Amino acid sequence: MRRSLAGVALAVTSMVALSFLIPLAALVMSLVKEQSVTAAEQQAAALAPVLTLTTDPSALRESAAGLDAAEHLVVHLPDGPALGSSRAPSALLERAQRGRESISREIPGGWICLQPVVLPGDRVAVIENFVPEAELTRGVKASWAVMTLLAVGLIGGSVLVADRLGAKVVRSSKRLAHASHALGEGNLDARVDPMGPRELRDAGVAFNAMAHRMTELLAVERELVADLSHRLRTPLTALHLASERMAGSPESARVEAAVEALETELQAIIAAARTPLAVGPMGQGLRGTDADPGPGHHATGAGPSGARCEAADVVRRRTAFWAVLAEQQSRPCELDLTQEPSAVSLPDDDIAAVVDALIGNVFRHTPSGTPFGVRVVRTAQAVELVVEDAGPGIPDPDRALSRGSSTGSSGLGLDIARRAAAVTGGTVRIARGPLGGAHITVVFALAPPLPSGRRQRISRRRTGWPRAAGERLRAVRRR
Repeated sequence: MRRSLAGVALAVTSMVALSFLIPLAALVMSLVKEQSVTAAEQQAAALAPVLTLTTDPSALRESAAGLDAAEHLVVHLPDGPALGSSRAPSALLERAQRGRESISREIPGGWICLQPVVLPGDRVAVIENFVPEAELTRGVKASWAVMTLLAVGLIGGSVLVADRLGAKVVRSSKRLAHASHALGEGNLDARVDPMGPRELRDAGVAFNAMAHRMTELLAVERELVADLSHRLRTPLTALHLASERMAGSPESARVEAAVEALETELQAIIAAARTPLAVGPMGQGLRGTDADPGPGHHATGAGPSGARCEAADVVRRRTAFWAVLAEQQSRPCELDLTQEPSAVSLPDDDIAAVVDALIGNVFRHTPSGTPFGVRVVRTAQAVELVVEDAGPGIPDPDRALSRGSSTGSSGLGLDIARRAAAVTGGTVRIARGPLGGAHITVVFALAPPLPSGRRQRISRRRTGWPRAAGERLRAVRRR
């Protein structure tokens, strides 16, 4: 845009300067020529009174010497030789003598002026004055140079002013565009300093108001989620009391473990919802998504700075949690975990959310007694989480990956898996597996290796799972 404005200013100013410069240059040249010819005619006319008084050659030479440019004055006497070196063509000289007319004309090498003088006895003498070519153009080039420099200065000044004005507009537009991109990528702190023309200042003010309102709405929405989650504590308290009344019964330990796990999950949801707009990577990071991703960003995964966990460990803990419900519904469960390192650039909470979503779908959409399997496979560049079942399968895999478009389902589970995989640079694949039902593969890119000398730190919010749940998982696997 700056180049366009500077180009427009250059073109317009150049046309205006040329429209004045060309006629002015011609006028200067014409004036200089006219002044030189007029001076020559005046010199010839000044010598005419002397010639009417005397025709003595010495007196005439003495009188001509007192005039400027006397070397070009020539007196043609009617009955004697010419006093000086004549440059006048003979035809013009004869015409001036016979016709007794003043002649001023351009000849090769300059300009000639012939002034006839009538002497006593009806004789005619002619005064000749020659103006060389150099005299006709003296000072013209200097005048042209001054006018050219002035025109160049005016053009350069106009281009500079246009560039400065364009730079102000472009700077304001770029800041507004960068802030818009940052806001679109999730940086809710993105704001602009309104500057530039009034229209761009108004646009900057409107952008800041929009971003502020968006932040307020997101904060209200997150607080609403926290409030709704908090309301679930009332029935959870009732479950605690019921489990206490069941103390001593075979089911009391299992119910108490399930209630404790549910309370832990509920507390985690409330804490995450009330964290001021600091969502994890599965929300694509509402903060810290500027042009510089920070030291935790890698080409293979955009997880939060320093976040990583062992996917196999998280899958083991979450599958043990679901084993309790699987045992109640008589669902055979097969768990196969890799023994190789399976670090991914996600916190364990996000991996747990993926496992819960996929296994929860198995329980919701397949009848009791339907077997399912969970596997974690390590490849050269990725960690694959596979959840398969022997249910009816997913008829439209592409539509199932769209949030809220699945028939009879909200589509949130698969969407959670898809977003978590996308954060690390992975994908989600849906097919029909060996068990005859859905075969869902979530691919997570491997986390980059830690720098040498740095001890690996893996967040472990869930420090373990009940021993009884593990024993039940092994019992279900043996079935």
